[in-house]
Amino acid sequence: MRSWARRNPGALWALLATFLAMGMLIGASLGAVPIAPERVLAVLLERLFGWTGSVSPLASPSEVAIVMDVRLPRLVTAALVGAALALAGVIFQGLLRNPLADPYVIGTAAGAALGASIALILSASFAFVLQGFTLVPLAAFWGAWGAVLIVYRVARVGPRVPIVTLLLAGFALSSILTATMAFLWLLNDVTLRRVIFWTMGGLSTAGWAQLALVAPLVVAGLLASRLFTADLNALLLGEEAAAHLGVEVERRKFLLLALGSLLTAAAVSISGLIGFVGLVIPHVARLLVGPDHRTLLPASALIGLIDSLSSRLAT
Repeated sequence: MRSWARRNPGALWALLATFLAMGMLIGASLGAVPIAPERVLAVLLERLFGWTGSVSPLASPSEVAIVMDVRLPRLVTAALVGAALALAGVIFQGLLRNPLADPYVIGTAAGAALGASIALILSASFAFVLQGFTLVPLAAFWGAWGAVLIVYRVARVGPRVPIVTLLLAGFALSSILTATMAFLWLLNDVTLRRVIFWTMGGLSTAGWAQLALVAPLVVAGLLASRLFTADLNALLLGEEAAAHLGVEVERRKFLLLALGSLLTAAAVSISGLIGFVGLVIPHVARLLVGPDHRTLLPASALIGLIDSLSSRLAT
């Protein structure tokens, strides 16, 4: 499979795109109320592209509402989360030069979980809704960002941020935040069940209002990652070699850290903590297209999309 993919890159991209389209169609068809795939296709063509023809008997109003208001937002959310986490995984593995790195390695998961825990405790006292977001996803987003900023500041030694120090600071802060979160759970055991449910991840609250705010962040991150392909390739040789090749190592490290953290924070704010994707998908993509980040980044994003959709189908 690996040699075939490298010999036929066009066929590989077409195959992945086909899997993605099939996953979206099948995902919108399955559920408590099964809807025939041809009816789903008719709804999507009419609502998304204005195509008024019919490939099947017209869907009922209830079927249109189920597809457009319930299933499609969840599928799009799953796709964006998968792409964001897979892309962040590639960035962190390249930046840290560690095959075991994932989007949560520098404290984003612990920061998001602590933010969500605090929000769940506060939400018992007052209601808060902003553009379809409750306090929980907003607190998770800023908790993840805040953790990354603290780690970066602690790990900085003069003008440099050594990779080993960055990893150690991430592990240390994660331990501190996890202990703080456990203490809050002990004081407010009423919220324990809700916090555990959030940390397991899910798409039950996904909707168009949330996507309108999060999707631009994820898409911007996907596009911005293309600007750093040469830097990531150079960093694979080591920081000293990258500097000799003309890379502003410390500046690029900061930008890559910020980009990966933005993608991770945006993903966890709407889905909770989703594991596996950010760690494994980059390795799967690497097996198929090789280590060159010019193809590895888009391949990881696309495979992450497909993987998240398949997980959505399984549930």
